Amino acid sequence: MADVLQPDSNSLQIPSENVSTPSSPATARNDCSITPLTPSPSPRVEVRPRMACPFSVVIAIDFGTTSSGYAFSFTQDSEAIHMMKRWEGGDPGVANQKSPTCLLLTPDLRFHSFGFAARDFYHDLDPEEARHWLYFDKFKMRIHSTSDLTMETELEAVNGQKVRAIDVFAHALRFFREHALKEVKDQSSSVLEGDEIRWVITVPAVWRQPAKQFMREAAYLAGLVSPDCPEQLLIALEPEAASIYCRKLRLHQVIDLSMQPITNGLELDVSRPFDSSFRQAREQLRRSRHSRTFLVESGTGELWSELQTGDRYVVADCGGGTVDLTVHQIEQPQGTLKELYKASGGPYGAVGVDLAFEAMLCQIFGEDFIQSFKAKRPAAWVDLMIAFEARKRTASPGRTNALNISLPFSFIDYYKRHRGQSVEAALRRSNMNIVKWSSQGMLQLTQEAMNELFQPTISKIVKHIEELMIKPEVRGVRFLFLVGGFAESPMLQKAVQKALGRTCRIIIPHDVGLTILKGAVLFGLDPTVVRVRRCPLTYGVGVLNRFVEGRHPRDKLLIKDGREWCTDILDRFVSVDQSVALGEVVRRSYTPARLGQRKIIINIYCTATDDVTYICDPGVRKCGTITLDLPEPLPPPGAVGGAGAGTPERREIRATMQFGDTEIKVTAVDVMSNRSVRASIDFLSN
Repeated sequence: MADVLQPDSNSLQIPSENVSTPSSPATARNDCSITPLTPSPSPRVEVRPRMACPFSVVIAIDFGTTSSGYAFSFTQDSEAIHMMKRWEGGDPGVANQKSPTCLLLTPDLRFHSFGFAARDFYHDLDPEEARHWLYFDKFKMRIHSTSDLTMETELEAVNGQKVRAIDVFAHALRFFREHALKEVKDQSSSVLEGDEIRWVITVPAVWRQPAKQFMREAAYLAGLVSPDCPEQLLIALEPEAASIYCRKLRLHQVIDLSMQPITNGLELDVSRPFDSSFRQAREQLRRSRHSRTFLVESGTGELWSELQTGDRYVVADCGGGTVDLTVHQIEQPQGTLKELYKASGGPYGAVGVDLAFEAMLCQIFGEDFIQSFKAKRPAAWVDLMIAFEARKRTASPGRTNALNISLPFSFIDYYKRHRGQSVEAALRRSNMNIVKWSSQGMLQLTQEAMNELFQPTISKIVKHIEELMIKPEVRGVRFLFLVGGFAESPMLQKAVQKALGRTCRIIIPHDVGLTILKGAVLFGLDPTVVRVRRCPLTYGVGVLNRFVEGRHPRDKLLIKDGREWCTDILDRFVSVDQSVALGEVVRRSYTPARLGQRKIIINIYCTATDDVTYICDPGVRKCGTITLDLPEPLPPPGAVGGAGAGTPERREIRATMQFGDTEIKVTAVDVMSNRSVRASIDFLSN
């Protein structure tokens, strides 16, 4: 327990000697007479000097639902981004710049392999033996869908066995750590120490604080950084990273899907001349398909020459598991970004098409058979889904011929033994005319069948983008950038073009699946590039306030020391969709409830709305805790005789919280002694 001291009226501040505190005072609430936060004005826009990076190299890991990869850049040559080596194995016709996000553990739960190696080894196992191995794929989605995520949350392998999720993620991150460090050392002329490396891990923008903290804890467990050096690890938001990279794009590096002609002062068949032979050499390297090194502009790219200060654009990150939307405004001439509307999205990724295919198989062969086959022949089920994934990538709206998907022999054999008839007979009996059977042992999916599989997921994506576009903060956007692996799908491209092509320019970067990874490296080189973000939720704590008869309900009355108090009032730190600039802080002061207290624990509450008064109102939930570890107080100046001398003064602990970063951070200080207080914020032990 802790008593809450009266907060300052200007509690959202930018600590700086040169920037004055925002002048707009907080207004008093009429209903509970506390002083809430109001959105403070953004700091004055100034041309900012590029921050000196205290690290020698930045390594970014794009941890995706279906595929993952890493890239890095040396801070001395920050315009060059080095991509990971191409992986051995994979599917014909697919560029394997990234690795499938699949992990294989031995029957005794030891790490065996990741990516293509895990997939291929699992495929080659004897069916009976495979039932004892633990194969995980698309496991990132579980973190998004788990509402009560903790360090003990479990993931289920294909064979049904469960393992702690934190261990699965740590195995994957450790794999990337080892590969990335080896490649960095091969390219570095000097020996790199661990504290010279900054790591960046990408997460969906719609992830809440518990999921972000989960990834950070997994990185600690994997040995990327030490918990004592948290600043060495940055959590990057996927659409934000893509937006950072899109600032650098040149015209030849994008596909324009919009129905409006490209302007920018260029005819469609005329390219801008190069300024020098050096520019030409850089361009050749940039265009080289075989090079793993990408060069980025030191300033902003050609696309932005059309944008004026105040112009807005949307980035839609269409990945395997989720679709994330962010709305940004580019600030010239410094090139910083300002978020205009809180990140939104949902589980509308390409995995939805896979689930629709599984549902179609259940409809044809029976759900009980499909579940039995997955349990008894897990490796063969993985093979079937890999075959579908390869064909899914070739689906396009104008395709006339059917897509053939090979059924594993074990599927055909198992069905015959399980049902006593052939799969061909099952297809005939299902009356599903859009799926045929070929004599080569393949399912033939007609164009109508592929439309049925894609349509539900694509419709959700288009609907979400359209709903975002009519928000007052978003109206009049100039560009819509489609990024992420699912953005490569012609089915999705056509649907977005049809719905939105006349209202804004729809831009798809080349190497669209690597856009987030490149942007994550740029974010690691300069984390201040996003200057203003929007709060996704309202955060606050429960406090006591003076009870007012007729205004506060009687069940909230608490009498303490002869005074009447109203309990459970929500003291807001920040409000949902409030603009918070990087470096702005919220300060609150607390005092221990008793002498000798060594720890203050403060519960944090959150809600998706701002129309709440009490922490027990509908929609408000406890989401985390702030812990302040109090050191032994120093004796007051001039005190004689140690701790027992004189009357101890009321001790004040001032906590400072930052909400303008990708993660919520807290620090604290003992006001009397000016000593730092160990402060932590926890969203996983709720």
